[in-house]
Amino acid sequence: MFCSGCGTNLAPGQPVCPQCGRPVAPPAPPIPNLEFQVNNFAGRVRALGIVWMIWGAISILFGILGMSFANSFFHGGFGPWGHGPWANGGMPPFMGPAFFHLIWVYIVIRAALAFAAGYGLMQHAPWGRGVAIVAGFLTLLKFPFGTALGIWTLVTLMGYRNATLYDQL
Repeated sequence: MFCSGCGTNLAPGQPVCPQCGRPVAPPAPPIPNLEFQVNNFAGRVRALGIVWMIWGAISILFGILGMSFANSFFHGGFGPWGHGPWANGGMPPFMGPAFFHLIWVYIVIRAALAFAAGYGLMQHAPWGRGVAIVAGFLTLLKFPFGTALGIWTLVTLMGYRNATLYDQL
């Protein structure tokens, strides 16, 4: 600590400057409520991370169910209840095995991104915020729950104040 009048080095707890006699100014208090804001933000980020993990599990579950249904539909798995042009296993030309593999890759990448966002947010990893923002933008088109999750993610994590609070975690 130094004297604000003459710049003399002062010992801690010294009430006046020995050189010029000026009273020593008290140290500046810490930022009020910063600890409360960081703890509050940490709780919101943790809840968001948990919801991203749940979203990833739901994506995998509904992806498996949807692909099982599509596989049964296009390969005659509905038995006597299968009616229509593809009832006997004849698939349209654009629905080849490569198309089904492409859909599986999309489902796995989408779920992996959700799990990575959730894990990164729950661990307060430096990369977690960026991954969650990217996942939030990509999830906006999955109306209604994906849209709500994307908006919640972007509101919680974007902006200078929120970036500073995330860095404090």
